[in-house]
Amino acid sequence: MSTIAEFRLPAAETTLGTALEHASEATFELESSVSKTNPSLWVSDVDRETVERAFELDDSVAAYELLVETDSRLLFDVSFENGTKRLRDELLADGGSVLEMWGTNGWWQVRVRFPDRDTLVDAYDRLEETGISVDLRRVSDVSTVSGTDTRLTPQQQEALEAALEHGYFEIPRGISMEELAEELGISHQALSERFRRAYETLVDDELQPAREQSNVR
Repeated sequence: MSTIAEFRLPAAETTLGTALEHASEATFELESSVSKTNPSLWVSDVDRETVERAFELDDSVAAYELLVETDSRLLFDVSFENGTKRLRDELLADGGSVLEMWGTNGWWQVRVRFPDRDTLVDAYDRLEETGISVDLRRVSDVSTVSGTDTRLTPQQQEALEAALEHGYFEIPRGISMEELAEELGISHQALSERFRRAYETLVDDELQPAREQSNVR
């Protein structure tokens, strides 16, 4: 049975500590990719000049390249200097998989799926041995057999369940998005993105049977 754990870690002790300090209002979110060596980061709630200046001031950053610029977010490829301490190396040494990683206000929050609880304990010990102040905020076991078939990620499902519980979908709303984001310990932008992706998945699941029937005809 795999295990999902959420960590809260100080950026100053892990990665991009200087960048997060100089762009303190920004949210940095890892874009997961299995085909790339260097990480890509979505950066929101900040202008391009500020985040590029933050990268320039961070000694761990060897190079960066802007890939995408939208009205609300920027996507950068980032490469690090040789010898830079890599948070992901410590977390994933025994086969863990990063589900979500975002940083703001000097802190990284990371959700990782481990093969089992022993692997989680080993990763936790490695982080502490390297001098990182680890705050393990949540642990849940994931059964390989589910009574429902859903393509929602655990984070998307958690966000929707919390929204339902706190009355976000009621009229009038029982909680604002900002308050709900604070309840979940994430940024407003991160919550908005989870909702967007979850809605897209749910709509696609709902419309897929109709599309398949149309194709058959």
